[in-house]
Amino acid sequence: MIPTVGYAAFSGDTELRRFAFTRRDPGPRDVQIDILFCGICHSDVHTVRGEWGPVQYPFVPGHEIVGRVVQVGPEVASFRKDALVGVGCMVDSCRVCRSCVDGLEQFCENGFTGTYSGVEKQTGRQTFGGYAKTIVVDERFVLRIPDGLEAARAAPLLCAGITTYSPLRHWKLGKGHKVGIVGLGGLGHIGIKLAHAVGPHVVLFTTSPGKRQDGLRLGADEVVLSQDANQMAQHTGSLDFILDTVAAPHDLDGFMVLLKRDAAMVLVGIPATPHPSPSVLNLILGRRTLAGSITGGLAETQQMLDFCAQHGLGADIELVPIQAVNDAYERLVNKDAEPVKYRFVIDMSSLAGVEAS
Repeated sequence: MIPTVGYAAFSGDTELRRFAFTRRDPGPRDVQIDILFCGICHSDVHTVRGEWGPVQYPFVPGHEIVGRVVQVGPEVASFRKDALVGVGCMVDSCRVCRSCVDGLEQFCENGFTGTYSGVEKQTGRQTFGGYAKTIVVDERFVLRIPDGLEAARAAPLLCAGITTYSPLRHWKLGKGHKVGIVGLGGLGHIGIKLAHAVGPHVVLFTTSPGKRQDGLRLGADEVVLSQDANQMAQHTGSLDFILDTVAAPHDLDGFMVLLKRDAAMVLVGIPATPHPSPSVLNLILGRRTLAGSITGGLAETQQMLDFCAQHGLGADIELVPIQAVNDAYERLVNKDAEPVKYRFVIDMSSLAGVEAS
């Protein structure tokens, strides 16, 4: 076993702190990665605090991982030592169900193995995430970080990037379409960048007047204050697609009526409590669709990373040391705190200060 150190939650209402633990030794198809950067996803906070169900503590979060390969098993064909690689939300799946065979491992019908809070098939132990010095992952679930992507800014792409890219591709958006992005945060800011690069006319919907300039800078063609009824009414029946990135309960009906006939609104933010149910009339009168989407398969995630490198895209980040992770969590959930613009990323070199403690 490989000894390592990271930061873990020991309960849902205490601060994360230093945690020494072990990773499995690399098997024939395994890749050992020394972690350089790990993004902080809102999912980390929800899970740490037990808002999505019971948690087995201690628990190491983190599923936006970028690092360097330090060791590979003898049967590994895709990666070599020193390669810059990434790991996202999954480290395994059943590999035999229809979804896995179709390259849609995120919909594994037998349940994919999460990068954290899953059960490691090789050992039967709980999986620990990327707030740590090193990780061992089967090569099939390791991604290549292409040249041209800055490592720290690439980390959030492993979750936030693919979560917003996948629905844009699945619903075949492009030039000639009009797309709405609801929310300008960790997901929304990447969604705007990706939608702009894919080619449609992009409309940002936000509750914050102060985010107008940032929305335009990131690639939105228009910015609409969603609490202004007049501004909203100007877009009634005009949108081909809406990507709703907000991770807090909110009224969906005000957005559903903005869709054209046969258009779709797709939810990717996961609130701790449910959204109010939308009006059935708003669905059936325009044959509109309310749908959801979650992350992406391995092939699509690699495609997204290559697309971002081609278009010079990365997350807007605030780099923090591991010692500041609890402050970062507080800023994510406290509306009165200084907001992050737009994704926290942990610099794992800061772990050197806690390894020996």
